[in-house]
Amino acid sequence: MPNHADDNELYQLLSERIGKLHLQQRLGIESEAEHRVFHKGRTFFHIENLDSLDALIRLALRVTGLHSRGQRNALNIQTRRNDIHLKNLPDVFSGYTLLHLSDLHLDMNEKFTDALIAKLKNIDYDLCIMTGDYRYLTWGSSDNAMDYMAKLRSHINAPVFAVLGNHDSLRTVPAMEKMDIRMLLNESVEIEHKDDLIYLSGIDDPHYFRADNLERACLNIPADTVSLLLAHSPEIYKQAAYARFNVMFSGHTHGGQIKMPGGRALTYNAKCPRYLCAGSWRHGAMQGYTSVGAGSSIVDVRFNCPPEITLHQLLKG
Repeated sequence: MPNHADDNELYQLLSERIGKLHLQQRLGIESEAEHRVFHKGRTFFHIENLDSLDALIRLALRVTGLHSRGQRNALNIQTRRNDIHLKNLPDVFSGYTLLHLSDLHLDMNEKFTDALIAKLKNIDYDLCIMTGDYRYLTWGSSDNAMDYMAKLRSHINAPVFAVLGNHDSLRTVPAMEKMDIRMLLNESVEIEHKDDLIYLSGIDDPHYFRADNLERACLNIPADTVSLLLAHSPEIYKQAAYARFNVMFSGHTHGGQIKMPGGRALTYNAKCPRYLCAGSWRHGAMQGYTSVGAGSSIVDVRFNCPPEITLHQLLKG
């Protein structure tokens, strides 16, 4: 039985929640047979939509004898830690920890989900956030990815909030929410902890679908409260900073995934400054973090750019 919803189910579930226009636009773009390589979204060239590229890269790596090494690198998931100091953080949230997972592409390598689950053992966190790209391809069935997601979710010992990326279908939302993963589609929620609260917002994919709506995502957030934003790509950073979010969490770039010796990425596939494309950063008063991703895109290899899960600790400061 398919894990994705048909359009009638989606309209019943989401039309009042996110608006009919959002539904129509998102599903209309998804209905195209293939996502376009050129002239769509915020960037001119979308390398992830070029379906012949993976075969060319694999061939080149096999000829040079690097393919197996790159695959081992892609399963060697690292744990990164990032402290976030916020002056207006409620005292009870100091030490509160977010587990950040991004760009999982779960159905790309059958060994990946087990490797990720093994990495999640024996780590402590209060909340899990996911910043998009759960399936491998940018079109077609999401069923295998959702099966892997269900397996992964059973090993995450905390509430989970997530947004969609440019590889994800809106039709997966009902399946993910049945797994107790709260999808944020230009929405915000209160995060309560010991009788105090902060706000968490999430926007739909700002990179390819350009389905983001920050105004809607901010509607219910009072002034002078801590607000965190999930956005698949860091490309929305200026708008998010002017919307006065304290922190933005992103992914999408994979940190380049294949870097030259010395650490220079060939491409980040994102229309924003390179300093925003991996790790922690700041724009104006807003702090940000762009995960290099736990999974891999196009081909399941990594060089000079290990995959990661990230533990963000909120601190009063």
